Amino acid sequence: MTTPVTTTAAPANARDLALAHYAARGVLEHVLARHGATFEQQVALRAAVTSEAPQTPGDLIAQVRGSLKADPAGIRATLDELLARQLLVADGAHLRPTEAGRELLAAVGAEVAPVSARIWDGIPAGDLAAAGRVLALVTERANAELATLTA
Repeated sequence: MTTPVTTTAAPANARDLALAHYAARGVLEHVLARHGATFEQQVALRAAVTSEAPQTPGDLIAQVRGSLKADPAGIRATLDELLARQLLVADGAHLRPTEAGRELLAAVGAEVAPVSARIWDGIPAGDLAAAGRVLALVTERANAELATLTA
């Protein structure tokens, strides 16, 4: 009778997190490229579409900066690109997503959904819950460290 060999996975670290992020982002960027969109445009457009209230350019810049930790001038340029493509429209002091913007997000979501399902398939619920808790804590701590560095 043979004794089963068990292996213990190495603890997750920042490099593992980065590799997972960039692998998943690569999938999304591949789909976005087929639609002539960038990752940053998708993040900004999603912020506009999912907001409960109309957003000013400053509101959207703050939201995207909170997510991507990107330079406000670069985010402003992204908003200008979305306006030029008529995926966002100015409505007084606010920017609103157009029907074309909503359709773009829906199309990208529909294309990414089956790929995402394959990526996440078979991962036990307990592992996903643990990963979610760890990622939330890492995000909280990294945001706090960044705040001290930029204060």
